[in-house]
Amino acid sequence: MAGLVTSSKRPRNLSHWHAGPLLFGDWGTSRLYVLGIGAVTLGLAAPYYLLALSVLMVLVAWAYTIVCRSFQDGGGVYSAARQISPFLSVVGATLLLADYIVTAALSLVEAFRYWGAPADNQALMVSLCVGAVLVLFLINWFGARSAGEFAKWIALASLVLSAVVAVMVLPWVPEGLRLARMDANPWLTRWVHFTGIILALSGVEAVANMTGIMKEPVARTSKRTIWPVLAEVATLNLVFIVAIVGLLGMAAEKFPELTQQWDQAKQVANQAKLPEPPSPTVQGHPEWQLVDVRDKAMKVLAVESGQKHFGEVSGFYFGKAVAIVFGLLLISAANTVIGGMVSVLYALGRDGELTRRLTRLNYSGMPVVPLVLACVAPPLLLLFYYEVDDLAHLYAIGVTGAIALNLSCCAVNRRLQVTTLERAGLWTIAVIITAVFVTIAVTKLEAAVFCGGLIIVVQVARLISKRAEAVRAARALPEPELGWLEELRRTPIQIDASRPRVMLAARGRYQAEFAVDMARRRGATLFALYVRTLRVVDVGAPSVAKIESDPDAQEALGTVAVLARQYRVPLVPIYVTSPSVAEEILDYTVTYGCDTLIMGKSRRSTVARSLEGDVVSEIARHLPDGVSLITRDATPHPMSPPPDGGEETSPPPT
Repeated sequence: MAGLVTSSKRPRNLSHWHAGPLLFGDWGTSRLYVLGIGAVTLGLAAPYYLLALSVLMVLVAWAYTIVCRSFQDGGGVYSAARQISPFLSVVGATLLLADYIVTAALSLVEAFRYWGAPADNQALMVSLCVGAVLVLFLINWFGARSAGEFAKWIALASLVLSAVVAVMVLPWVPEGLRLARMDANPWLTRWVHFTGIILALSGVEAVANMTGIMKEPVARTSKRTIWPVLAEVATLNLVFIVAIVGLLGMAAEKFPELTQQWDQAKQVANQAKLPEPPSPTVQGHPEWQLVDVRDKAMKVLAVESGQKHFGEVSGFYFGKAVAIVFGLLLISAANTVIGGMVSVLYALGRDGELTRRLTRLNYSGMPVVPLVLACVAPPLLLLFYYEVDDLAHLYAIGVTGAIALNLSCCAVNRRLQVTTLERAGLWTIAVIITAVFVTIAVTKLEAAVFCGGLIIVVQVARLISKRAEAVRAARALPEPELGWLEELRRTPIQIDASRPRVMLAARGRYQAEFAVDMARRRGATLFALYVRTLRVVDVGAPSVAKIESDPDAQEALGTVAVLARQYRVPLVPIYVTSPSVAEEILDYTVTYGCDTLIMGKSRRSTVARSLEGDVVSEIARHLPDGVSLITRDATPHPMSPPPDGGEETSPPPT
């Protein structure tokens, strides 16, 4: 017997060899701006602060091995908080959005700084970032399959180049160790300075969202993903910060003072509506300004070490090549967080916390409204804050809030299989990160306003959405007759092994008419397949194939069902969610022994087909012998009247 067939395929094929570079693409990117900010604002004390930060990173990494083990089907703070309270889950999602928006903006600005864009030209910087966002929008809209593979190779190249530069800067490490010394500030001031570089924690939340597609056992795969990346990030960060101190020598001692004087000069210039004063030049290194060290410290190290080992000209071009790769890594990181924003917004819409419009997908499985919002938000922020230092002030509050909430919810959740010692550790780390979050909110008013304002906006939108949904449900009229779902769930049919079998993998009334007419004339059983591709990373409970929440699929399959009932054609409707449309069409066509496959001709542009791939061509290459492929335009198909007893109701066009 066969009725409505549904299936969800989320292959667990992400090994630690693949997850590691992806995590580094998020977590490791932070060194491209944290090191410069730390060196400029902390001077000779920077190595001590980075050492303390590395210890905290180890603790947080340990905590996230527990998070990954506890939520093996995907989900970070949103999933952990949702088991405690829907309200907290929305707050956690908003904190992630705050982190993602600033991360995207900061990554884009830093990418163009590494590529040589001037730091004091806001119009140029915003224009470049808008152009980059438009490219990322098109890539995500068309569903470019090569984007993920490109990101992986860029992350691997960055890993290799980071290791190479680390070896090349070793001659400056002894001098850096000799010069490094802790500042004489009070402990409270030191704590505030420490929270200023805490943004190196950003990216760790990404590993919790990968668990839904990690190879089992997830606990082991996640550990093999987290610990090597942590070792690379923490160890090389220390090497690089010590090398910066050794390279720049005693001039590093004056960096905090120069930074303060420069900020005061800029404030005076802004109040008097004068041009921004130039960045101070680093003593002994006239080619480097303070802003260069702050915004692109890794490029400074690459150029200086390249010239030391390869000569002035070759070293200069080596540094340029390194900067190009690091810039691409930053662009890739911006693309990753845009995808993260889309996932968060989609989850909020899917779970009914925000409007259902957030769940509407385009043909390639990308949520349309979330993608637009995710691409608009970072450039909009750059209209107000475009300098690395200003963006860094906004950055850390979102990620620290998300980590603190995630670990707190895991610690309080008695349903999780966590030992007493592990729970105590989670509470301890959550308290530390919460203290960091509160300190940032108190000392950086703009960060508190940004994050708090975003939380208020999302909560107001949530309230409006829930009230609108209640009003709509109260006013909704009963669905005509049985409705699409009931039409699909009618009494299952007995598949006759002697009948021919036809597979329909095209949508629309005209394609349905053609398929039903062919099946009627051949006395065949008709299979109608709808493949839903969803290109978002889980941030909550794992998504499953639910035709109940997919009105487009209901109408498409329901149209075939109405026609099949009118013409007394046996029908098996199939609904599948999968990352590969071609693979599913081939699989179901072969599994059910169909001798004919009907597909629509692609109406997409050549550019779109080249970006996403041509499904029809791919299926034609792999279709087994003996199966006929029919492709046709969505044009009307003449049909004779239904047989006696058939219903005259015509389905609407789709």
